[in-house]
Amino acid sequence: MSIDVIRPRDLTAAQVARWSELQRVDPAFDSPFLSPQWARTVERAQGESARGLQVAVVNQDGRDVGFMAARLGAFTALPAGAPMCDYQALVAEAGLSVDPHDLVHAFGVHRFDFSAMLESQADFAPYARGRSVSRVVDMGGGWAAFEAERRAAGVGLIKDIEKKRRKVTKDLATPVFTAFSRSSGDFERMIGWKRGQLHATHQTDIFETPWTQRLLRELFDSRDPEFGGALFTLHIGDKLAAAHFHIHGRRTVHAWIIAHDPAFERYSPGMMLFLDVLRWMDDTPYSRLDLGCGDQRFKQELSNAVQGVTQGFVGVPSAADLVRRAAYGVVAAAEALPLGPASHLPAKALRRMDQWRGLRIAR
Repeated sequence: MSIDVIRPRDLTAAQVARWSELQRVDPAFDSPFLSPQWARTVERAQGESARGLQVAVVNQDGRDVGFMAARLGAFTALPAGAPMCDYQALVAEAGLSVDPHDLVHAFGVHRFDFSAMLESQADFAPYARGRSVSRVVDMGGGWAAFEAERRAAGVGLIKDIEKKRRKVTKDLATPVFTAFSRSSGDFERMIGWKRGQLHATHQTDIFETPWTQRLLRELFDSRDPEFGGALFTLHIGDKLAAAHFHIHGRRTVHAWIIAHDPAFERYSPGMMLFLDVLRWMDDTPYSRLDLGCGDQRFKQELSNAVQGVTQGFVGVPSAADLVRRAAYGVVAAAEALPLGPASHLPAKALRRMDQWRGLRIAR
């Protein structure tokens, strides 16, 4: 077995096809974040830098059997597109085992930090320092079957949202849904709402870095039916009430940026838009809506499947490895103390630092 490291743009057509083939074989890999197109789009958005985006290509017996993209720094590596990347994995043949340390050595760094590694990646399990669940809506049976199954499960959210739809229709106007909208004005308005929400809740403004804006705009402009961004909108009268910008692959739509006009808050237009997206999927090639991690009510009630992910790091003996071990040691010690919400502050600080690293690793 050997591991070659190349730029995403230097992948041959045969390698891109092979990577995509491996994605199709395993449903767990059917995520736009695990595709060669994601690595290439992020590379273009981040532009030239000292080392840039790299792809580890695992070769066995003369065949390419695995692919994994990462963004390399001087001593550490992050997932390609972090913190905008919601999944990480070595997309590989079933049964293939690769020592993660070999990937770190191939990348030429001392440590690789991951934030949402597929839990099914057994080789990375020993290096996990935390676990979370991403919630998925499997629409393989269509809207009618999904709605009936959710009703049988005692879910009341769909009924509540449809009641609000009738209310806003009576009060104002019938909501109008648009899929794959090409309105740049609505796109910019959505970004503005989201930035306002991030500032109001004292979260990192992921849109202040130029490369993230270039990434979003390239995805918005994409016309590739198997990869790109998808703007979904909901208008009430002549006003934009809610907008979602999701990223899609061949069969999966991944919920990504969600925003709405606070003036319509009482009608829950963002949730109304989610239901419209799920209905729309009936007549499309897409059969899964990945809602991502989180315990919000709508994710718990709409999802009928889950995807486990882990957080952690793989390091070789070095200062970078010791620093990360110490950081996780502080997190573990704090979470073991009965301090209530304060116990989680070190973990939040570590996540925010990782966001900062990802946003500023390329300009």
